[in-house]
Amino acid sequence: MSGRIGPAMGERPILYSFRRCPYAMRGRMALIVSGQQCAVREVLLRDKPAEMLEASAKGTVPVLVLPDGTVIDESLDVMRWALARHDPENWLASDDPQVGSFIERVDGPFKHHLDRYKYSTRHDSDPIAHRDAASKILSEFEERLEGRDNLAGDRRSLADIASFPFIRQFAMTDRSWFDREPWGNLGDWLDRHLQSDLFAAAMVKLPLWKTGDPGGELPTYSANA
Repeated sequence: MSGRIGPAMGERPILYSFRRCPYAMRGRMALIVSGQQCAVREVLLRDKPAEMLEASAKGTVPVLVLPDGTVIDESLDVMRWALARHDPENWLASDDPQVGSFIERVDGPFKHHLDRYKYSTRHDSDPIAHRDAASKILSEFEERLEGRDNLAGDRRSLADIASFPFIRQFAMTDRSWFDREPWGNLGDWLDRHLQSDLFAAAMVKLPLWKTGDPGGELPTYSANA
């Protein structure tokens, strides 16, 4: 290999992604809403390409490789990078400690319990105990959403898009059970994001990338003014 991990100067950034990964979902949604075009390399996490591992030894997605060779391999950093360039819905306006605490809760304890609920065999865990622990965190979301459509107000924000893919994953583990819980606000919030044009755009299927392919493209999207 040449030792260069980034595209040539002037080319589009390269995004390594996996369609079903919640971290990659939120990265793609921010890139799409901001209008940042990338050469998307859809990968299988069980068969990671050498080019992705050269860029980021972590082996997780998303990985964004900028034209100057800079590598961004944390999903929240990908989101903030995109929105710093164009933020048509003002997602960053609510990027404050109060609302940011919901992202921290999702990325920390909620994700811990989600994994041990959804993948209990892998973790040798009690799924119901971890479902109950995650539910206590979701009760905070339910309370926060009282009288508002989203976590920071009526419009979606960074906190909503950063949290949504993980709450979706939790709900879809047993949607009939989730729907029976007293989470009217949270259920409505989840369904609005599931039915959004932005989520549909982020979940467009792209062919699996192979070395030498140019990569796919993120769908174009007209953000809400």
